[in-house]
Amino acid sequence: MLQNMRQVYLIPNIITAFGLACGLFVIFKINMVEPGSGTLQVLQSSALLLLLAAFADLLDGAVARAFHAESEFGVVFDSLADAVSFGVAPSVLMLKSLSLEQGTGLSFFAIVGAMLFSICGVLRLVRFNVKSGEVKKSVEMTNAYKKHFTGLPIPAAALAAVSGNLLLSSPLITISETYRAIILSSIMIVLGYFMISRWKFPSAKALHFRVPSFQLVFFTVVVAIFILYGILYFFPIILALFVWGYVVIAMILAIIRVIAGKKSKTLEDFEPEDENNDD
Repeated sequence: MLQNMRQVYLIPNIITAFGLACGLFVIFKINMVEPGSGTLQVLQSSALLLLLAAFADLLDGAVARAFHAESEFGVVFDSLADAVSFGVAPSVLMLKSLSLEQGTGLSFFAIVGAMLFSICGVLRLVRFNVKSGEVKKSVEMTNAYKKHFTGLPIPAAALAAVSGNLLLSSPLITISETYRAIILSSIMIVLGYFMISRWKFPSAKALHFRVPSFQLVFFTVVVAIFILYGILYFFPIILALFVWGYVVIAMILAIIRVIAGKKSKTLEDFEPEDENNDD
């Protein structure tokens, strides 16, 4: 019986280890090439690996909850894996894909953007773990917590950073190296702010479909065909549209909520969290 329990607890950690391996492979792979030679192929394979890591991050928690195999070790391991795969890997990718002369103002700006992104990602994970422990004490807080995230989730931020890098490096957009460095560094800073902000971002757990099963299956198949076709032929555009679409929609909903005011019930789930909640 004890052996079976150990195997159950091991499954989520194996999935977490797989996600961590994807992130580490991205870091090691990009460090084997010269700065500025982060080709489109390397960036595309890195984006796919980080997508796998994001899927593993989603799966390990679901498996742990399904098998009642949640543990302190798993929580800490998952956070450390996320810090590497989604906090460090996108920053390394950004810096290695640029060809910048050391000691210049532009190279310093790029380093600042990369560091802020990674630091904010770690802070986001720490806050997430602290809040997760608090909401377990209240059923009402747990239900609200499932509807949205406070701050941009780090996997989404990582994919947004990598998709932006991939899109700007593709033949679809032709800009100078200087402008690409400025745009990418600015994106990293903005995403870092989103991660530690009080803005609410919707959770996939809040999605509820109330349509007949046949229609849902048909709609899913059609969407899947378009997505697969887009991934095969327009991967940079499709990835950027999905990830940045999520970010933009969440910000629009939050802005509408702010404009509506606290007395209104319009999109009240997207009311920015009060800073005093951390006290």
